[in-house]
Amino acid sequence: MARTVAVIGGGISGLAAAWELSRSGTDVQVTLLEASDRVGGKLRLEDVGGARIDVGAESVLARRPEALALFDELGLADLATHPAAVGASIVSRGARWPMPRGTVMGVPSDPESVRGLLADDEVERLTHEVVDGPRAGDLSVGDLVDARLGPAVTDRLVEPLLAGVYAGHAREISVEQAVPALAAAAHEGRPLTDVARDSAAAAANGPTAALQVFATLVGGLGTLPDVLRRRLTEAGVDVRTASVVRELVRDGRGWVVSTGPTTAVVREHFDDVVLATPAAPTARLLRRVAPAAAVALAGVEYASMAIVTLALGGPVPPVLEGSGFLVPPTEPLTIKASTFSSVKWPWLAGAHPDRTYLRASIGRHREEASLQRSDDELVAVALADLRAVLGDGLPDPVAAHVQRWGGGLPQYAVGHRSRLAPTRDLPPGLALCGAAYDGVGIPACIASGRAAARAVLTRWADAGTALG
Repeated sequence: MARTVAVIGGGISGLAAAWELSRSGTDVQVTLLEASDRVGGKLRLEDVGGARIDVGAESVLARRPEALALFDELGLADLATHPAAVGASIVSRGARWPMPRGTVMGVPSDPESVRGLLADDEVERLTHEVVDGPRAGDLSVGDLVDARLGPAVTDRLVEPLLAGVYAGHAREISVEQAVPALAAAAHEGRPLTDVARDSAAAAANGPTAALQVFATLVGGLGTLPDVLRRRLTEAGVDVRTASVVRELVRDGRGWVVSTGPTTAVVREHFDDVVLATPAAPTARLLRRVAPAAAVALAGVEYASMAIVTLALGGPVPPVLEGSGFLVPPTEPLTIKASTFSSVKWPWLAGAHPDRTYLRASIGRHREEASLQRSDDELVAVALADLRAVLGDGLPDPVAAHVQRWGGGLPQYAVGHRSRLAPTRDLPPGLALCGAAYDGVGIPACIASGRAAARAVLTRWADAGTALG
């Protein structure tokens, strides 16, 4: 008889878990339950000015293997593509400065590379790193960098990079979780700038030196969920959207999953369950069956943000130089970054030569007030900030789209890893995956989903061995 597994949550983590289970070669029936009307989570395409383009995540870290490996398994390797060889910039004191090379989350390997972006006295402070011996335990990225290299490095280099990943604040985010290399240096009493220099040398001469840093798919990263759904269906996975899971109960032989409206609840039995939902809904489902894990997950905060996508008529205007820019929170702007999509992605420029696309992101953790505007107001704010940085040479858009991601990015607060220890001690037959645990990027979420699936398969194998 086939084993049955419910994968709850159809974002990229849940899709990856279902894909791993479907390819296991074991007799397994997988049911994927997604509460919304579509799978894919933060991978999404929308029509903007006559083209379907990404309005969520637009790229993957190509120096991690998980995403490219998945592309290959799905027959999409030929569609993998990389950014143009153009640099990004950081806004500092109203001007754009080239993004320094050879940094570890903003910590520079060469202090001279950030002169101008930082004032002379700030570079001098950075040059004389204060190494105060080994540090035990976790601390925030910002507090570590403040003490070692000075607050200006945190404010103008680390903050914009961390905000691009977490939409959070450097002085609240765990260094152990967000930048393990810097955490190791703190624990060992090594200079952070040594870590940056070692990383720069490895990037130039190490085994990944020849690899591109980022990648996407021709047609947009948002094409991936539909391909996965189709392939999962072909493999016999029952993919159900608009399926809200209301309750999870242990019944002695496995798990009962309740879905549907409260007036017509459907209860189904599964041998195992993979929870691939954000922390808050996962906590609600675990409240009765794993209360300690539920309490831990209920404490994970999330940041909300919005992506404003603009379509300009005609080819790329000269004012859009480079691939885009990041904005430190010290600048008097609402947007925290902008990507010049038609410059960054040659496939997009080639597919739509009569349009130029760019986008801006708005929203940081605990700054939801910036999002409490209508879509039209957000477009106007984004356009005003773009012109404040780029000048008045930016034409009026011919189309715009606002994608809101409420509670989109988990915040790895100081002590995150130890705080979530109860989630690693669950009743048999339960596995967790997703961005709340070990990384928010697409490759990390794919790895998390596949690891949860392998945990299920390992349990079966161990049970079979014990019975044998």
